[in-house]
Amino acid sequence: MKSLLLWTGMVVVTMVMAEQTTKMTGGGSGSFNGQFCFHLENDVNGYEVKLHFSHPVSGARVIESQIVGDSSSCSDTYLVINKPYQGKKTAGQDLCIRFSGQVCGGGTVTGTGTLVDMDDGEVKPRAPHVSGAQSMKYNYAEVMQLSLMFYEAQRSGKLPADNRIPWRGDSGMQDKGAGGEDLTGGWYDAGDNVKFNFPMAFSTTIMCYSGLEFAEAWQKSGQMDQLYSQLRWPLEYFLKCWNNADQELYVQVGSGGADHGSWTSPERMDPDRPAYKITASKPGSDVAMETAAAMACGSLLFKTKDAHFSSALLTNAKQIYSFAKAHQGFYSTSVSDAAAYYRSQNYTDENNWGAFWLHWATGEASYLQDAQVRYAHEPAWGFSWDEQIGGNHILCYKFLKSDACKADMASTVELWSKAGGMTYTPKCLAFRAVWGALRYASNTAFLALLADKYGMGSSSELASYRQWGMCQLHYALGDTGRSFVVGYGTNPPTQPHHRGASCPVEPLVCNWDAQQNSGPNPHTIYGALVGGPGAQDDYTDSRTDFIHNEVACDYNAGFTGGVTALLDLALHHQLPDPSACSSCPQP
Repeated sequence: MKSLLLWTGMVVVTMVMAEQTTKMTGGGSGSFNGQFCFHLENDVNGYEVKLHFSHPVSGARVIESQIVGDSSSCSDTYLVINKPYQGKKTAGQDLCIRFSGQVCGGGTVTGTGTLVDMDDGEVKPRAPHVSGAQSMKYNYAEVMQLSLMFYEAQRSGKLPADNRIPWRGDSGMQDKGAGGEDLTGGWYDAGDNVKFNFPMAFSTTIMCYSGLEFAEAWQKSGQMDQLYSQLRWPLEYFLKCWNNADQELYVQVGSGGADHGSWTSPERMDPDRPAYKITASKPGSDVAMETAAAMACGSLLFKTKDAHFSSALLTNAKQIYSFAKAHQGFYSTSVSDAAAYYRSQNYTDENNWGAFWLHWATGEASYLQDAQVRYAHEPAWGFSWDEQIGGNHILCYKFLKSDACKADMASTVELWSKAGGMTYTPKCLAFRAVWGALRYASNTAFLALLADKYGMGSSSELASYRQWGMCQLHYALGDTGRSFVVGYGTNPPTQPHHRGASCPVEPLVCNWDAQQNSGPNPHTIYGALVGGPGAQDDYTDSRTDFIHNEVACDYNAGFTGGVTALLDLALHHQLPDPSACSSCPQP
């Protein structure tokens, strides 16, 4: 979109999708001032205008905008961007750039301004269709597809040529350990730019688990190759984090306090970031066991896809497991920076979880013996990065077929019922906690659907597991009249608490103004599950509300696993009746 400059006058050119050029001459010599004006047909959250003059000018100044680079010397081209607080303009307004300067060498000058289209170019992919499946209220395959796009948007490091997220670029390229170890890669945790390995490893394990148990659903949705691609990213990073010779495991890159004290995209952040590790003298068996579990699961998933990679993952998983077993302790004690964000309440459940996964990956009885020794017969408060108790029930039954493990799962399910004391919102969400309510309900729904697959109950119990699991996931997908998944369904969130998605494209500035922007994010982080509603189904789509509107890798993990399980049921024509969800069925 172009507009021509006429000194002391104004020309208005209507913005259209195709670039429009006007030819106009004007008079001006020596000192001059004028303006470039554009009529906006669409809302903008930031702007960039390229100015070109017929003769070089110097001493350039603009009002209510800012010039990028040197404006004192002679030049015939200038780049102008919006000032902080002044980038948001609405359709129907005139955007005018007032400009003054000095013509170098005298003479008459004319100018042309081009308003750059700041659209990020991201296109929502075509929703997949799964043939032969039972009729579904929601397109589960599309949810799986978009969730993988969310994980792709969380990537740190050097992005590959096939990157599908156009508003993301290379970032964290200087991430390294104390000895210069390459720590590039991995996923950013949530709406921030820190790499917290504890929830990253949990997310990797759960997404990988869904790939193992519901491979048919991933294949028939057309998303299996993307699942491999997205999981390879954190797994390769975990390999970099482990040093077997020195018995050191890096578990975090970036300071939580420093990162949360700024608002910018990963591409713009300060590249000088600290890295934190655990050692024999400063242990962290919780994060180490979760990392070992992720790598063990990855070795299983990639066994036929990439045998060399699978073998490397298993070798490292065994080493990290031995390290974690020998050096017990909370990683948040050893890494104080993590304590405010991911303080574990217990690590015996991770010990158990890691042992089960190593047994699955190796078939060795010693790991199963470790798991049995550490196994706790207690109900699960909530399956998450911090608590693997419910997952241990599932794996215990998978390998031991024990009635005791089945009974433990039943006690967990009871704890999640009204009879067991669980609070339900008026629209039927099992409400475990205010912060990330959908995460807990979705993760437990995933466990219920796994329990159904493994046959951990009578036929009536399994039917209730299926129905309850479906209804909890459908709540997130739209049963309340709105979707809680960005870019999917009816009235989805448009202001998720996410730095990268809220920042305009470079060279526009990104700071706290982007967080306070009252409009939608300039980028859509497709597939991200927000934290969710309050106890009365109350929800406001506000970027500043990190309790209800932040997105995170661990939020999507169990949710995606549960949706994949529902697609598996649909493929076998075993989905429950979705209309029953309105009556708040209990597990």
